[in-house]
Amino acid sequence: MSIFSRLIFAYLVIAGLLLAVGVYSTIKLDQLNRGTREIIGIDNRILDSSKKLTESMLSQVRYAKKHALTKDPTLYQQFLSARDDFDKTFGVVLSIADTAEKMGALGTARTYQLRYQSLVDLEDHLLKVNQSYDRTWFEAEKGKMLDGILEELEKLEGYARRDIQSRMNRLEEAAVSSRKLAAALFIAALLFAVGTSLLITRSITKPLSLLMKKTEEISQGVFKGDLNISSPPEISALANALNVTCNKLKVVDRMKSDFFSMMSHELRTPLTSIKEGTSLLLEGKSGTVERQKKLLGILEEESGRLIRLVNALLDLSKMEAGMMTYSFEQRSLAPLIQKAMTEIGPLIESKKISLEARISEGLPLVRMDSERILQTLRNLIGNAVKFTPDGGHVRISARAIPGGLEVSVADTGPGIPPDHLETIFEKYQQASPTGSYRINGTGLGLAVAKHIISSHGGRIWAESETKQGSTFFFVLPA
Repeated sequence: MSIFSRLIFAYLVIAGLLLAVGVYSTIKLDQLNRGTREIIGIDNRILDSSKKLTESMLSQVRYAKKHALTKDPTLYQQFLSARDDFDKTFGVVLSIADTAEKMGALGTARTYQLRYQSLVDLEDHLLKVNQSYDRTWFEAEKGKMLDGILEELEKLEGYARRDIQSRMNRLEEAAVSSRKLAAALFIAALLFAVGTSLLITRSITKPLSLLMKKTEEISQGVFKGDLNISSPPEISALANALNVTCNKLKVVDRMKSDFFSMMSHELRTPLTSIKEGTSLLLEGKSGTVERQKKLLGILEEESGRLIRLVNALLDLSKMEAGMMTYSFEQRSLAPLIQKAMTEIGPLIESKKISLEARISEGLPLVRMDSERILQTLRNLIGNAVKFTPDGGHVRISARAIPGGLEVSVADTGPGIPPDHLETIFEKYQQASPTGSYRINGTGLGLAVAKHIISSHGGRIWAESETKQGSTFFFVLPA
């Protein structure tokens, strides 16, 4: 997982835990609210209604007794009004009763109330018709019914108070458990957040410390591309890039060493020859005029060698810096090939090498800098002749291809190892032919040629087989 993915995952998990805490707390609060509503909406209302029923029943008793004594119809109407209040309140209590015990108490109370009402109604009828009756028996029966009603209402109040206490206990237990679980979830979320932060921080700081250590090694000149970091991907990519950089620095360091080694050899030899030749001339020990001419010829050759080396270095530096100027014009390539072949003639003759040119007719004109392309031809033909043994063969070919012009220089030298076919175009890298055949050089010619051909919009490459010679190609757009 990437650093961003790890952070998002950790944040989502922490947010999920906090959401779980919030949802659980909300559920528990809802349960507490529901329990509170049950207490307020059911049991408290039952208690209040039970008191109203008792008061209503006692009012009925008072009006019934007064009516029995005075036979006043108004008192009977007040009894009926109190009875109606009792019935309304009873209906409310019956609608909110939530247990079988409460329903049973209400049912029994209702039975007693109806019996009491029937007795009062009967007594009222007897009074209206002036019929004598046993008032003592009526009062006793009505007393029994009233006691039964009041007893059942007391039971109802007891059930309500018991349920209130039970609900309060459950609410308290739920509150305690919710506090404990909420605290546990909060602590778990906190610990997870801290642990995740430590792990993510560790997964980032440890690779960074390895990167810092590797940069310190690089600053000390140790270019080992052995940094292995698999995760996070961003740092892994950075580590791979650092490994690539180390490998390139190692190559550059080796090239630097090769450069100094090559320069020390390439400069020391001609400088030594020039110094020794100059000393002989100054001391007058050069001998005859012919020997002096020969010595001056050697000095001239060595001086030219130094100049060519310096010019190659300057040209390559300008090309790499993008400061080399080119003068492009539409020209034919055939005259340049002939000129390069003519210049290499003396060396061809001394090594008894056959030089062949296969230039197709009707070659297209090429937009090029003639001097730079001639320099490229000199480098390629010179290398071919240099690596071709005495009596060998060098062939230069030029032909038109779709969209351009292809030139090849083939030799019968010892060949180039396959793994060197790409590196030979880098500066200070030499062809390193197979076998024991070795020829010293600066390793700059092919690098210069590659820059020149690339600046013309073309490409250059080499093909070779072991002990079968090498062929260098370059293509220019036409």
